[in-house]
Amino acid sequence: MKLVVIEGFGKLETVQKYLGAGYKVFATGGHVRDLQTKRLSVDVKNDFAPTYVVMDDKKSVVDNLKKAASSAEQVLLATDPDREGEAISWHVATLLDIPENAAVRIEFNEISKKAIQIALKNPRAIDKNLVDAQQARRVLDRLVGYKLSPVLCQKIQSNLSAGRVQSVTLRLVVDREREIQAFVPEEYWSFFTVLNSPKSEQFKTALVGKGGEKLKLSCADDVEKVKSDLNGAEYVVKNVKKSITKSHPYAPFITSTMQQEALNKLNMSLRQTSSAAQQLYEGVDLPGEGKVALITYIRTDSTRVSADAIAAAREYIGNKYGSQYLPEKPNYYASKKSAQDAHEAIRPISLDRTPESVKAHLNKNLYSLYNLIYKRFLASQMADATYNSVAVDITANDYDFRITGRTPEFDGFTKVYAVTEKQSEEDKTDGKGVVPELAVGDKATFVKHECEQKFTKPPARYTEASLVKAMEEKGIGRPATYTPTVTLLFARKYIEKSGKAIVPTELGCNVTDMLVKYFSDIMDVGFTAAMETNLDGIEEGGVRWQSVVAKFYDGFEDKIREARGDTYSLKAPDEQTDYVCEKCGAKMVIKQGRFGKFLACPNYPKCKNTKNLDENGNIVSPKEPEVSDVVCEKCGAKMIVKMGRYGKFLACPNYPKCKNIVSLETPKADEHPVELPPCPKCGKALKKITTRKSTFYGCTGYPDCDFTSSDPPTSEKCPQCGAYLVRKTGKNGDYLKCSNKNCKFKQNVDNAK
Repeated sequence: MKLVVIEGFGKLETVQKYLGAGYKVFATGGHVRDLQTKRLSVDVKNDFAPTYVVMDDKKSVVDNLKKAASSAEQVLLATDPDREGEAISWHVATLLDIPENAAVRIEFNEISKKAIQIALKNPRAIDKNLVDAQQARRVLDRLVGYKLSPVLCQKIQSNLSAGRVQSVTLRLVVDREREIQAFVPEEYWSFFTVLNSPKSEQFKTALVGKGGEKLKLSCADDVEKVKSDLNGAEYVVKNVKKSITKSHPYAPFITSTMQQEALNKLNMSLRQTSSAAQQLYEGVDLPGEGKVALITYIRTDSTRVSADAIAAAREYIGNKYGSQYLPEKPNYYASKKSAQDAHEAIRPISLDRTPESVKAHLNKNLYSLYNLIYKRFLASQMADATYNSVAVDITANDYDFRITGRTPEFDGFTKVYAVTEKQSEEDKTDGKGVVPELAVGDKATFVKHECEQKFTKPPARYTEASLVKAMEEKGIGRPATYTPTVTLLFARKYIEKSGKAIVPTELGCNVTDMLVKYFSDIMDVGFTAAMETNLDGIEEGGVRWQSVVAKFYDGFEDKIREARGDTYSLKAPDEQTDYVCEKCGAKMVIKQGRFGKFLACPNYPKCKNTKNLDENGNIVSPKEPEVSDVVCEKCGAKMIVKMGRYGKFLACPNYPKCKNIVSLETPKADEHPVELPPCPKCGKALKKITTRKSTFYGCTGYPDCDFTSSDPPTSEKCPQCGAYLVRKTGKNGDYLKCSNKNCKFKQNVDNAK
């Protein structure tokens, strides 16, 4: 048996299906080793050597991994095809004592049988350059977070954090908000003249200049002067330009453009898009097939597409839409210079699996996103859309007017993928698309002027989509970091939403100001982008990651000492009160803490007296603990009722001598009341397993038994095929369904009783 190690539990079933007999798939659930949580874990005096430990929540995973590897004839590492995935493979190899140069690393850009079979035939050694690039990023982020966060806590308030990419992204939002606040609107006027053609067809022209120069009307007096000058003027057609214009299809999606388009067209947030894309990549349940992956790898900055995929697209387009929709040669798209170009663009694995063919088996977000990805890729290999365009220039008393129009000639790629055009104010009002037949020398008759006072507008606030776009354009972060960075800023309450727009909070502004004051280089967009380029250099080889970190760290400690040593502070001053401390007699003060305001004795640390305050500023009297009738089985004391992060529980009053606790919480509403039967595969007990991404049911005998089920199994057997039944919930309540994908048996729970 060969052991194949992957990251996500969600694709375990899909990968196992394509590997077949002789292989066993093991999912780590992401990283298994990391820097210690409560220490710097980076030896700055010893070439920035990191200290890695097995993460607390992964100790059992590592134990099971080692057990599974000990009985395997070969271990293959198939973590995600990026820096992070390479680093996870390296950590796993280290834990399993796999030689550094062993050809154990396999990677695939899509979860398909073909891609996996090719990967199995081409194992390689772990790419240490990729690992070092990830190590450099991790160490840099730890140094920044560990060293800067205490500065914020000292000078603003407790429980604040700083991050290398996070803080620069926050600065973008804060700077944009201040740009908006400082914006002074300028008055301007739009000026249109309605005319009749020689054939009495009415049309509207826009004033664009005078004597061949651009003209700006800044006030009502300017408008009146133009009207006066045009009084009785003759409107003569000076030039008519007809042409065929083309619109080229968009490139297939990369991570950032997918996130932007999903928000703009589908109104899906970054989290929703990332979650849906991950599921489409890992696999969705399809009747009779089990889990099937629908799209290629989702964290990419490259628009490159494989030759096989292009050939398949061209064949599909020719068969479905006709040869006129095929360009003479395949369309190729240039990626940004900063792109790592490690993976293909995001595309469907098979064009034969159309969105409509799987719609019934996907939820709304999954279907909408798959439909968008499918059509974007298909359209990217289609012919240009063409238009009949016309522009007419008209003069009157030396004033220049223009009317433009465009009508579709050939729909091309727009037959599949709708174009969203942004129109200017003039475009919206100049009668675009209704240009009458006019010839040079024709004279039009005046009907009326239409003028409107307007004011320039400030730059728009960022949305999630436009913030990701700005991060990409400015080189801040990489595809895998966009969503976590923005999500963290919301979680830290540094930013918040106003409709779709993102606005910084007062706290976010204070954090930005503090960091800019002391750490202007770290908060500089160009500096952060250059650091990303340095990380790319490590990946490409020839650059020691320690050298990149050392260059960054040079002088960093001095700036930390300077920041912590001066008296500058944005902390709200302690508010004096008339409450007298009953322990030392001093008048207590109101402080801002992690959980809000509270009363504290000013003589701290000599006197540590504190009191909780309610939302109205009144002292909250401490409640006497509720004593239960339950006797502690360890020491005999009557246990008391407490409230913890997971709800109510009983605790021994003799803590810390006795640490006995008993949960009082009933199962959550989403937990199924049916008792789980023994594992249908080996007979051992089943358990519910909840990860950050999914919930499923698995055998406690793992890894010896690899039984899993996405739905709670029951002890009932299918009357048609004998397979075990699972319990599901639908629109009409609970029902039983056969676990055999090829069996259609289904029965309401009421009927089953």
